[in-house]
This record gives sequence, C-alpha cells and structure tokens, in this order.
Amino acid sequence: MNDKIELVQLQLQKLRQQIEQYNYQYYVLDDPRIPDAEYDRLFRELQQVEQEYPQLVTSASPTQRVGSTPLKAFSQVKHEIPMLSLGNAFDEAEVEAFDRRVCEGLSVDTVEYAVEPKFDGLAVSLCYENGFFKTGATRGDGHTGEDITLNLRTIKSIPLNLTAKNVPSLLEVRGEVLMLKADFLKLNQRQRDKGEKEFANPRNAAAGSLRQLDSAVTATRPLSFFAYGVGRAEDGQNGQIPKDKHSDVMAYLVALHFPVAKECQVVTGLHALLAHYQKIGAMRVDLPYDIDGVVYKVNSLSQQEKLGFVSRAPRFALAHKYPAQEAMTKVLDIDVQVGRTGALTPVARLEPVFVGGVTVTNATLHNSDEVKRKDVRIGDTVIVHRAGDVIPKVISVVLAQRPAQTQSFEMPTQCPVCGARAVRLEGETVARCSGGLFCPAQRKQAIIHFVSRRALDIDGLGDKLVEQLVDNAIVRTPADLYKLGIAALMNLERLAEKSVSNLLAAIEKSKQTTLARFIYALGIRNVGESTAKALALHYGSLDRLMVADIENLQLVPDVGPIVAQSIVSFFDEPHNREVIEQMRLSGIVWQEHEGKSMPMTVETAISGKTFVLTGTLPTMSREDAKQEIENQGGKVTGSVSKKTDYVVVGDEPGSKYDKALNLGVTILDEAGLQALLQ
Repeated sequence: MNDKIELVQLQLQKLRQQIEQYNYQYYVLDDPRIPDAEYDRLFRELQQVEQEYPQLVTSASPTQRVGSTPLKAFSQVKHEIPMLSLGNAFDEAEVEAFDRRVCEGLSVDTVEYAVEPKFDGLAVSLCYENGFFKTGATRGDGHTGEDITLNLRTIKSIPLNLTAKNVPSLLEVRGEVLMLKADFLKLNQRQRDKGEKEFANPRNAAAGSLRQLDSAVTATRPLSFFAYGVGRAEDGQNGQIPKDKHSDVMAYLVALHFPVAKECQVVTGLHALLAHYQKIGAMRVDLPYDIDGVVYKVNSLSQQEKLGFVSRAPRFALAHKYPAQEAMTKVLDIDVQVGRTGALTPVARLEPVFVGGVTVTNATLHNSDEVKRKDVRIGDTVIVHRAGDVIPKVISVVLAQRPAQTQSFEMPTQCPVCGARAVRLEGETVARCSGGLFCPAQRKQAIIHFVSRRALDIDGLGDKLVEQLVDNAIVRTPADLYKLGIAALMNLERLAEKSVSNLLAAIEKSKQTTLARFIYALGIRNVGESTAKALALHYGSLDRLMVADIENLQLVPDVGPIVAQSIVSFFDEPHNREVIEQMRLSGIVWQEHEGKSMPMTVETAISGKTFVLTGTLPTMSREDAKQEIENQGGKVTGSVSKKTDYVVVGDEPGSKYDKALNLGVTILDEAGLQALLQ
C-alpha cells in the first residue's frame, strides 16, 4: 500500500509541476506551449487523482487556485471577491451529471439557467466608483491580478463614465477582453505590411495587446470588451442592482451601456441546455468572435448562493466545451502506414487545409471498418477534425459534393513495407503485419523489445544505440546482433573501446537464457511474460510450440482463441522462422525438457492485474498500451466491473470512465500507467 501511495505522490508531483509551468507560460508570458484541450486533460487528471486521494491534496496544488501569479512589471490589485474559473464539461454525460447535482442540491426537478457563449479571451475586472471607471485588473491567480487600468481605458467599448441614475457607489463589472475575428485579420495585415511578426490567433493577439507596458501600444490594437457579470457592488444611495436573477443583472449591465453577447438566453432544464449548445455550435463559425464553449449558470441568485462553491469553481456554473475546430477539404489519396507494432493504419492524404491553427495535409482513418462506415473514397470532400487539438482525423464525408468518379479503398492483405501477411485477429479492429522479426517498419521496436531487461537483457544496448544500428543498416533483425564485431561498433557515435567490449560481452552472455524469456523476446502479439512462461512450461520445447495449432494452444492456461491465433500467425510466417533459426545457429541455448523448462521469476506491479483503456492517450496508442500491459503479465478487458483493478483514461473518455468513478475503480492517466510499467 505504501508503494502505491508513493507512486501516486510521484504522479501528483509531476502533474502539478507540468500544470504550474503551463500556467506560467499561458497567464504570465502570454506564450502558451500546449493546446487548451491538452491543458484541460492534464488538469482533469490531477483533479481525478486528488479526488481519489484527498489526503494528498496540498494548498499549493493548482486545483486550489486559478491561473498564475501576476507579472511583476505591473502593480498588483487584490480581488475582494475571488475571480474563480469554471468547471469544464466535454460531453453530454458530464452536463447531465452537472444538472443532476444542481437539482439534487436545490431539491427541485428542473432548474432555470442563464446560458452565454464562453469567450476565448482574457478575464478582467472593472471597478467603478460613483459611476467613474477607477481601476481595472486581470484575473491573475484569482485572488490578485495585474493593474492594467491605463490599457483598459484605451478600449472604446468600455464606458469610462456610467451616466445612468441608478449606478451604485461602487460597482465591479467582470467580463472578457478579446479581439474580433475581423479586427484580428486587419491587425495581421498591418503586421505583414510592416514586415513584422504575425499573431497566431485572436486570443494571443488580445493577450499581447492588453498587457503592454506602454498603453500607447495598446491604443493601436483593436480590442473589444464583453461583460458577463458583477463582482462587488455597494448600493449606497445611488441605486440598486437586481438581486433576483443573473439574467436581470445582465440586462442591467446593458442598460449601463456595457456590451453583452447577443447570444445570452435563459432556458429551463437539461434538454434546453443541450439544444442551446448545439444551436451555438452551428453558429460558431459565423460568430464575430472566437468561443470555445457555452457557459451554463443557475439563473436564480439565491439558488446560486445556496449551491455555493468548491475549492476553485462555483457549483452553480459549468463551461461546456466544444471540440476542436473543423474544416472541409479533399481526399487526394489513401495510403497505409505501418506502425512500430505492425498496425496497418489507413491515412488520408489531403488537399492542405488550415484547422485549429495549423495546416493539415494528412488525417488518420483509423482502420478499415472506419473507412467503410464513413464511406471515405479518394476524391471525396471530407470534414477534418483535430482530435484534442493534436491528431487530425476525418469526421465525415460531404456526400452532396461527391464527384461522379471516386475510388473506394480496400485494406491490403499484405504489409506494404515487407510483404508479409496482414492479419486481423477476431475481436480487433486493426490489421497487423505478421513479419514482426524482419519487417523494416517494426525493426527498431522488435530489436528494442528483444534486448529489453525482461527479454534477453542485453545490457548497454539502449534505444539510441539500436536506432544507430538500424539506421546504419548494420542490424536488420535480432539475429544480426549476434554477428556484430568490434569494427562495426567502433564506427558508431559515443562508443569507446571499453563500451564496445562490454556490449559484446553482454551479447555473448545473453545466449544463455530460458525458453520463457526467448518466447517473450520474440514479441509475439498478445504474448506477455506470464503467457510466455505458461507456453514454456506446457511445451518445454520451442519446436513443439512452433508447430502447435490453435486448438492445441488453447489447452495452455490463459491462452484463448485470440492469443492462439497470434501465435500461429507469427510462426506461420517463413521469415520469422528463418530469423529464429539464425538466432539458434548463433549459439542461443536454453534448457528444453517437457514440462521442466526454466521458469521466469520476474514479478511486476502489473502482474495479474486487470486493466480497461478508454479515451485517446497523449503519446501511446491504445494498442501499444495494451501490448505493454500484457508484456508485464497484466490483462486488458473491454468493460469495467468490480474486478477491474485500473482504468487508464485519455482524452475524451467514454462511459467507462463514469462507470469507473461509480465503482470506485482506480483511475490512471498515461503518466500513471508508465509509472506502473517502470
């Protein structure tokens, strides 16, 4: 248990450090280094782990505050009422959960909500004393912001004097500073005309403009302001602001000549929330400003007060985020890429299109089933979506624009790289090259796995050295490792004579191994350490294993039809058998006795554990994650139950994530999984 807590603490430390660094780059330097969706994913991971281990939450955690520290070049302004951020929802299930919590908290069946667009700009606070604009500040860390009064005074949409008769003696108006799309295009044209650097997007342009130390520069930038609420208000004798509903407050701000988004509405119930979200989504591309979601707020101010706040966000409000932007383009061709694990992935070659801030020329089609389901053909016009702002993918075909002549796609039956059979196992959506030991596309991964600590354990043969050996055409298969000599190795970078001598000694030592280790080292799909051990104990001989059929293999404990098919497909490939024979001729030996082969004794943190994968992981494919888990004796299943030990969650997780939360199953992100694997 202590070991597990230590792993969680390391995971939390890493997440917190990452998020704080991104906060600094985003809020202080105005130089974001990762997409918003990736930041949201990291933050949600941190929240999930802290919810599971509340005893590990600290006051310094990013979940306990908002944003980052203010820039020291500006004086600081304390927010008497903190400017909190909102919780995020990314699918309808999360919105449904939010509505359910609100209704339960208020003991009602339905709730009236104020809905408004979520601007993609910078939150600011404007303080008026007796109707005159006195000070303005950024949100900063939510408690203390930067005094940018002079810069805010240059924005023409911000009134400097409230002339209405019912203005409170002190009024704090909160809203968003942004740059309209049309103004952004004009600004970048000016930048081009002057030969100066263009801005990446309206949000960056607004941030850089608003936080200039010289307000004269800000005055030249076309910034806009939209109000979305009120912070402090002291009525005094001058007037009173509405105290019943948020929508009344917004109407009051309009009367004071503050700009308010025209898309603000009042709706009742969950279905109306989701309908409004779809409506605004359809209008999104035509809106004059960028938005990244819709904000839902309980309209009754008394109900807001009853619901209260959590550590960093109100319980009465939620931001429902939109997916990354989409665009239309044409499919010029469909190729098949072979991944490092042998997965064959169809990829659409596209007419270049600008999506989510980058020019996209390729998009994944995932697998042949997806190609057929979406009926994507060469020559089609398609909608491209940047999933999680990272991986472009084809969402759908615009059938109305399909030309008369299009070409359908068929997944090849042979690997386009090495010519080996492409095998699709029952229950899997991906076809794979069966030439694992000799396919050039899998070459590096096959060798890296073969020499790894739990396989043949060749000390000194790390990933970078393997890459050098492969890139220089010195090694093509694992068998070539046993043909290496001093001359070939001495020509490689960073290898001195002593290192070469040690490496050759390690290679020679690896020839004395066990049957279980050798089977595992072959990298047969779905054959992890525990399965390799079971196969070695059952057959006691590699030759007997190589000729076993699917029915016979299923007599081995934990070997089902899918694993059996993987083994048969691997040994059916003549090139794999040839590489194995070359290795045996090189002198690799192990003890072979029926039922008495030398067992593997390595136990890992994953051995015997059951995993479920959901969502898109940042750097690993789900197939790769499954392979790594199974390689260390774990089991990956498709559904969550009480018997599940871990659920590994990526971007845009499905219902499996919700079920895991309900059942109290341990939730990991990719970093947490990697910690267990290591």
